[in-house]
Amino acid sequence: MSRKIAILGSTGSIGTQALEVVREHKDLFEIYALTANNQVDLLIKQAREFLPEVVVIANEEKYEVLKDALSDLPIKVWTGSDSIAQVVQSEPIDMVLTAMVGYSGLLPTINAIKAGKAIALANKETLVVAGELITALAMEHRVPILPVDSEHSAIFQCLNGEQSPIEKILLTASGGPFRNHTREQLAKVTKAEALKHPNWDMGAKVTIDSASLMNKGFEMMEAVWLFGIEPSQVEVVVHPQSIIHSMVQFEDSSVMAQLGLPDMRLPIQYAFGYPHRLKSNFERLDFFKLGTMTFEKPDMERFRNLAFAFEAIRRRGNMCCILNAANEIVVAAFLRDEIGFLQMSDIIEKTMQKASFIERPTYEDYVRTDEEARRIACELI
Repeated sequence: MSRKIAILGSTGSIGTQALEVVREHKDLFEIYALTANNQVDLLIKQAREFLPEVVVIANEEKYEVLKDALSDLPIKVWTGSDSIAQVVQSEPIDMVLTAMVGYSGLLPTINAIKAGKAIALANKETLVVAGELITALAMEHRVPILPVDSEHSAIFQCLNGEQSPIEKILLTASGGPFRNHTREQLAKVTKAEALKHPNWDMGAKVTIDSASLMNKGFEMMEAVWLFGIEPSQVEVVVHPQSIIHSMVQFEDSSVMAQLGLPDMRLPIQYAFGYPHRLKSNFERLDFFKLGTMTFEKPDMERFRNLAFAFEAIRRRGNMCCILNAANEIVVAAFLRDEIGFLQMSDIIEKTMQKASFIERPTYEDYVRTDEEARRIACELI
């Protein structure tokens, strides 16, 4: 029997690559639901190919276009963010791939966990914002959270079958396009330059986060919650070639690593097929063509966002939610050419100082924190 999957964010980079995996394994996977924010034309094309039970467009202005385009097919067409949070609870769904960008992925993930669905997690902000809440819910409902980020999938694969405690996680980072830039050069970088990642093909928001190393800060937080470790047990290692996707060091000093070419289809397929490895036609790693692999320490004085992430996770409470909200605001402003690259960090730092700190937040506290931090960051801009 095929596994029925809901893909939240099917028109984004992760979503489209997930559909490539499904296309290659139609005997194993079936699409039950597809959701998108704005890209209605691509969503229509996907729906006509994969014939899901439900499609949802978050932007209500695009609803009529979507509904009319699919009127000849037996597909339910819904609209609005509430519908996305609702569709994940549908009884036939076996797994939900959360590939939405940012804070918007939090409530659908919570609802999917409460409905007992396996989570293929590509929306790292869910754990950044509310890691304690999400992991507690997953344990309560006995729901597996299968990481889709290449780094966390690598760690997960290294730990598969291991009984020994983790001494340290070595979280690799490409370093982004500005790895060797001085602060003076960083002050002058353009949006176009920041959107050119040297190794990975990602959406605009994640690409900017990668350039500022905020993405690696988020991944560090995600690792803390996914693998039950302390922030001090995560060491970020800049590895520009992106061949080693991450490593785990054990108490006997052994280090295990997962290697592969930079291809997000591999961790997506691993999550979809877990606990089995599925045959693929992905390009193979050729060590004779690989050349040199290098490793460096990240510079947290030039890339302050990574330092802010470590500060936020050490403080816990709602501080990571504050960090995430401020970051979403400044990245959007940078993409609109309203602020410079280094100004993003300045505004995040001030927002963390100004926003109300809550030591033991509830879900409602996270919602209020997100609103307050966004408002403060907007005022600072």
